[in-house]
Amino acid sequence: MSETPSSTERFTNRLINETSPYLLQHAHNPVDWYPWGDEAFERSRAEDKPILLSIGYSACHWCHVMERESFENEPIAGLMNDNFINIKVDREERPDLDTIYMNSVQMMTGHGGWPMTVFLTPDGRPFYGGTYFPPEDRSGMPGFPRILIAISEAYRDRRDEIEQSAEGLLGELKRLDQVRSQEDDLTYEITDHAAVNLERMLDPVNGGFGNKPKFPPSMTLSFLMRHHLRTKDPAALRAVELTLDKMAFGGIYDQLGGGFHRYSVDEKWLVPHFEKMLYDNALLSRAYVDAWLLTGRDLYKRIACETLDYVMREMRDPGGGFYSTQDADSEGEEGKFFVWTQAEVKSLLGDEDGAIFCRYFDVTEAGNFEDHNILHIDQPPATIAHLMKVSEEKLAEVIDRGKRALFEVRERRIKPNRDEKILTAWNGLMMRSFAEAARVFNRDDYLHVAAANAEFLLAHLRRDGRLLRTHKAGVSKLNGYLDDYAYLIDGLLALYEATFDARWFGEAVELAETMIDQFLDEESGGFYFTSRDHETLITRTKDFYDNAVPAGNSVVALVLLRLSLLTGENRYRAPAETILKLMKSSVMRAPSAFGHLLCAYDMFLSSPYEIAIIGDPSKDDARALIDEIFRTYLPNRVVALAGPNEPDEEDGRIALLHNRPAIDDRATVYVCRNFYCEAPVTDPVALRGQLII
Repeated sequence: MSETPSSTERFTNRLINETSPYLLQHAHNPVDWYPWGDEAFERSRAEDKPILLSIGYSACHWCHVMERESFENEPIAGLMNDNFINIKVDREERPDLDTIYMNSVQMMTGHGGWPMTVFLTPDGRPFYGGTYFPPEDRSGMPGFPRILIAISEAYRDRRDEIEQSAEGLLGELKRLDQVRSQEDDLTYEITDHAAVNLERMLDPVNGGFGNKPKFPPSMTLSFLMRHHLRTKDPAALRAVELTLDKMAFGGIYDQLGGGFHRYSVDEKWLVPHFEKMLYDNALLSRAYVDAWLLTGRDLYKRIACETLDYVMREMRDPGGGFYSTQDADSEGEEGKFFVWTQAEVKSLLGDEDGAIFCRYFDVTEAGNFEDHNILHIDQPPATIAHLMKVSEEKLAEVIDRGKRALFEVRERRIKPNRDEKILTAWNGLMMRSFAEAARVFNRDDYLHVAAANAEFLLAHLRRDGRLLRTHKAGVSKLNGYLDDYAYLIDGLLALYEATFDARWFGEAVELAETMIDQFLDEESGGFYFTSRDHETLITRTKDFYDNAVPAGNSVVALVLLRLSLLTGENRYRAPAETILKLMKSSVMRAPSAFGHLLCAYDMFLSSPYEIAIIGDPSKDDARALIDEIFRTYLPNRVVALAGPNEPDEEDGRIALLHNRPAIDDRATVYVCRNFYCEAPVTDPVALRGQLII
């Protein structure tokens, strides 16, 4: 009896030669997929067929759904192959394409998301698009076959309409990046206005901003912490603490293994979309570190460290890079790896401990997610201890013991798939988080992780002085984008402050020079998303809006302001100021879209602390001064260090260190602000007095 060959045996398309896990997932679809490139466009022109461009990413749940329903469906694949040239793109590898075509879909439909399906002319202009399409008409949505047939007929019979639509959309896409600089002075009116608007948007019960679904607002929280530091505005601090608390206690946080899921589908942070993204955990761990510095609350230190520990355990390549994502699904079910039944918990912990554990994490027989339970904390520990008639110490022991037991069992489950490509930009974000936490918490293991990451990126994702975007299976490829440069520079500057190894500062400066040369728009201001020698696309975009990750221009503004303070060179400050002037009116209209850029405004408008340390960081006197600096919440600050013998020679480009002798052969700190300097100090208590805002 012969066996029917599997689809893997019957079909293999061109994606089999790619390194992206997302593209490889589609390599055995019956769709005749092409990767983005000349071959697909040449065939489109030769056969006069429109292009079907499908963009998604490995951890995208609905991308997997559309693959199962449509791309693995042979009749639907036949329609695609007969009528279109089909291109599949990993949005994490090609954010330039994702930005252009997502903008076009949003213009056409009023919304966007992934999977994204866009129909293009043979020269790459979009004329129709959408997101998920079901395999048949459903809930008012047209089925994918209906869409394919209609688009094919329109392209064949109504070409003039297609051309008109494509040309109109292209014009709108090009106008998106035509932003004019405001000549008005930049003042705190911008940040004060933003804070008031954000405070009005706060969910006063559950934290976060706006309605469900709720995404972790890490950058907005970072801005509000800065605003509170300057103004002592209690509403800003309340918004920060309420949101951080509710996320830390919610199902969006992995209560057993640490780390945050992508977003919450409800307003209470209970039911997450279970994928875990490297960038979320980089940005959120940083926010919790800052919140600990600002408030001293142990909860924030615990969440920051558990999140970073999760990244070390689950998302780190042996060579030092960080992986991109973990899927939401395992064994074909979303969230299966993370959820529990009450019976499972009690069988593991016994009746007494099990009852306490279930009450603490709100585990019930009915469940809160498809007959299972997402662990979350709905009441303070003191309340639960009272209800369960145990001491708080006993409660803590039971919970700690129970978490360890459940985690050990969970580790034996089939884990969600992991996208193991290493992206320069996201690694730069994570490097900064590890470096800052290493310095704040005196964690040598975190410092090792950050330094190893820098070594990996500079060795494997830099070629001839230029950055590459992605590394997988020993292959590094694709030109680096603006965010690759900006995020890595940011990470290297944080690593310099964590180690005071001048090498990292030098690497940051060299990359900044390349970034300015390749990406700066000298005529209109701001930085393009792609380099001067990048592949020519239908438009060259600029990224200003802070979405799931900070916009390249937002990070550029901050790193150039920092470099200007360290080097004393205005040529770094000037393009940063231009970015801020370009976006002033946009930020005033929609502050929630510019969380990270608002941090740059706060830096620009403040009188940043310029701190020079002269001493040996391995000795107690210098370490005491360094600890005093980094245990103080001072987001608008740069710090440099030189040895006591020849401080000017540590790195000649750091003007902050010039002419700074040690006092009485003791470690010495010079604190300057706004064109004046305090008297040099050698005592941590005296230093503390100079750092108090």
